[in-house]
Amino acid sequence: MTVTQETPTLRVVLSDVNAKVVQAWLSAFADTPGVEIVKGSLLNQQVDAWVSPTNSLGRMDGGVDAVVKRHLGAGIQLRVQQAIRAQFGATLPIGGAVCVPSGAAVPKYLISTPTMHGSAENVRETLNVALACAAAFQAVHMQNAAEPGSITSVALVGMGAATGKVPPQVCANLMWAGYTLFGEHSFDDYDELRATVQDQLGDIDTRPRTGRIRITPPAPRTSRR
Repeated sequence: MTVTQETPTLRVVLSDVNAKVVQAWLSAFADTPGVEIVKGSLLNQQVDAWVSPTNSLGRMDGGVDAVVKRHLGAGIQLRVQQAIRAQFGATLPIGGAVCVPSGAAVPKYLISTPTMHGSAENVRETLNVALACAAAFQAVHMQNAAEPGSITSVALVGMGAATGKVPPQVCANLMWAGYTLFGEHSFDDYDELRATVQDQLGDIDTRPRTGRIRITPPAPRTSRR
């Protein structure tokens, strides 16, 4: 695990057409500097990367995925699915993500991260939103490690709040939980990220649904000699 000591110089935009999601973000991210919250379409955000919630097969056939596919063209789904096969095999696990060139000037990249296994699932009783949000920022870390400075701004929508049936405030709180890992840590791999989120949020059903939950990154490993 890599520990970053400085606040990331990444512009983060949360953008959604659902006013209830926007209001929930304003509450959840109230004391979080460096995050812009706007009511509007992801397609209008002038950033280096868009984050599109997808399914484990990368089929861009519904929700935000379908809107992005219509905007960027059918080739974007092919690139996403090729990246899934190359990096993960048959399916993209929840808590994983791929970052691919968009083929457009804006955004330069599309980050796809699943909130559900199939194309239309109710995920309101899962940790999928936190896992997906954390994975999206891990993908930013990995892309910038491979090509420093390639992603300096990113836009995300309300993950799982439409097709996934996640209540807006729960969505916002889980996204905040995923976001808090960013800037402090990047993980060795997505398996480590998933284990961290699942271990710490496993008792989420017993916590107040409106409360924000901070995920504490694991302590740096001590190398053995």
